Amino acid sequence: MAESVKSSRISTLAMANRPRLRMLALALTIAATMFLLWRGDEPPMSSYSDARQLRGEAEPDGFVINSSYTSYDEAGHRKIVFTSPRIEQFEEGNLAIMESPSAELFSKSEEGPWVLNAEKGSLQRDQDMLFLSGNVRVLRTIGDREATLNTESLTLDNRKGTVYTDDLVEITDSVGTTRAKGMKAWIDKRILELNSQVEGRYEIAK
Repeated sequence: MAESVKSSRISTLAMANRPRLRMLALALTIAATMFLLWRGDEPPMSSYSDARQLRGEAEPDGFVINSSYTSYDEAGHRKIVFTSPRIEQFEEGNLAIMESPSAELFSKSEEGPWVLNAEKGSLQRDQDMLFLSGNVRVLRTIGDREATLNTESLTLDNRKGTVYTDDLVEITDSVGTTRAKGMKAWIDKRILELNSQVEGRYEIAK
């Protein structure tokens, strides 16, 4: 009789524990499913260089259509404004590549800005350096006098307010044409310095 009672108690305890076991198993299953779903939503762990290899060296990280960029000095005055129909952005080197860029360089004087145009351009934003190449044209206005500078490449150091090139340059204004190898200009001071092989042809007013 005692053994029967004991067996009945064990059976009753087992029946009572089965729902708990089922609940525990269900909870573990749900937890495992949630963990897998959560891990599945995470992006694969890869470095920037791995992503760049998959994307390709020439492919940008992003691009902007019909963009405009403006830089200001410490006093809040405009220093440079440039526009481009397309700018491609690369995270590596914080670099921006521009198609057919057009830039306006402002000095502290009230005179008009220097206007730059080129076929291609690149901007290193960390250094605030703008590189122009391909039929670079600079229009400079001083009072009623205009001068146009043509060259194949030009670098703008926006922090120092200078533009320079080592290529051949040709400067044309109302009185004649000047050619030289290399030049450097200071925007605020309105000074242009020709490096070497300077030659000019001027018209003498009658």
